[in-house]
Amino acid sequence: MHRFSIAPGELRLSAGTEMTRRLNGLMQVEGNRFREDPGLDYEDFEIGDVYEHWPGRTVTETDNIWFTNLTMNTHPLHFDLNYASHSEFGKPLVNSTFTIALVAGMTVASTSQRAIANLGWEEIKLPAPVFVGDTLYAETEVLGKRESRSRDTAGIVRVRHSGKNQNGKCVLHMIRSFLAAKRGHSVADAVRENMSRSTNPAEGRGS
Repeated sequence: MHRFSIAPGELRLSAGTEMTRRLNGLMQVEGNRFREDPGLDYEDFEIGDVYEHWPGRTVTETDNIWFTNLTMNTHPLHFDLNYASHSEFGKPLVNSTFTIALVAGMTVASTSQRAIANLGWEEIKLPAPVFVGDTLYAETEVLGKRESRSRDTAGIVRVRHSGKNQNGKCVLHMIRSFLAAKRGHSVADAVRENMSRSTNPAEGRGS
């Protein structure tokens, strides 16, 4: 299915479809039928573009304790209130690897949801602590892109993800690279193409 290269969040059209309305995050399939269409193809990324992700996410005590236990992190600063009260912070710190996972996750729908694979992270920085009750927001800057040397249907995209709290203070920034599929070559494209060839359950029934 052909996808026009337009800005993230704008309506996309399927081939041969005349756009009648603009609906953020949706692709007009035909007539009044629209399809959620998150993620970008390799061709959509432009160096210097900045994506402001939405919505934000408030960190809860359950997030912090469960994530810490699931990942077998035994540092009491994340779950022992008495211990944390004697620290310079005076209260528990949110597990920093949870912060990394949360900010990365908030960026996926507008960046790598159509990607083939993550390739790595670099320069992970935590300039300020995160506490239970903080609400985090994310944004992404496109730093670079290049054609894949081994796959002519993909390219490598390098971005900087940043996380800010409710006061606009930066709590995280990191650089991530991923292998982005070119238009028409993502798994989502293949799944949708397969679905389009499937017989409509309503068809073939006797009248």
